[in-house]
Amino acid sequence: MTKTAEPLPHAIRPVLSFLGKAGQRASEERFRLLSQIDREGSISAAAKAVGISYKGAWDAVHALNNLFPSPLVVTQPGGRKGGGAFLTEEGRKALQAHQYLTERLAAFWAELEQDMMGSSDRAVSPSPLLWSFAMRTSARNVFHGIVESVITGAVHSEVALRVSDRTLLTVILTNKSAESLELREGLEAFALIKASAPVLMIDEGQTRLSARNQIRGAVLSVEDGAVNSEVLIDIGDSKVLTVIITKQSVETLAIKPGEPVCAMIKASQIILGVE
Repeated sequence: MTKTAEPLPHAIRPVLSFLGKAGQRASEERFRLLSQIDREGSISAAAKAVGISYKGAWDAVHALNNLFPSPLVVTQPGGRKGGGAFLTEEGRKALQAHQYLTERLAAFWAELEQDMMGSSDRAVSPSPLLWSFAMRTSARNVFHGIVESVITGAVHSEVALRVSDRTLLTVILTNKSAESLELREGLEAFALIKASAPVLMIDEGQTRLSARNQIRGAVLSVEDGAVNSEVLIDIGDSKVLTVIITKQSVETLAIKPGEPVCAMIKASQIILGVE
């Protein structure tokens, strides 16, 4: 019977992360959080089990839901202040896929180490050969979407990207960029938006604005820093927009959880990415 290779003492352990088309990662820690949410039925209990903060757990959940076409985690009534949380069918599939691939990767790594360290003429650690060179992005908001239309002008192209049932983003980019990305109707793409890009206003439903992107939603939370505040906005389909504005602006607008707001984003401030 063939014996399964065991990892060498003090060997580097491979870690499996899922990489989105725009370079964003769903790390091993986030999948451990998914596993605990499935077990505990609670964001706070899962965060404690994994060893991260409650806010960190929520940030991870929002990032995962934004990354995948369908939400992986949904919450029951109570939201951030209470209630339960559970994995969707898509969430369980993603978790099972990660667990299966992690086991396969560990077995492959152990066999590779044994093979490459087995003889003196080729005794070399495989670790440097298998580093991931995947790109990371500094953008706080990365949304998966489907291209609904591409209108080509003399110099620029206008792209409509559907990221949720109620949110359609308009993106302006050069014709050369649109051609390079091979943008077309039905194509999966990712929108990258810096947290500092949106301008917030209280949504009273009567103000008329010239901004192409007027994303409406309800405030989930407000986290104050020394100078700026981080505002999380529910924009539908479990997608969350993160916005950074000054504390003074938060006070002036009286922004608080549950408040309807409108985030205005210039079409030229959104970056598109495809595989």
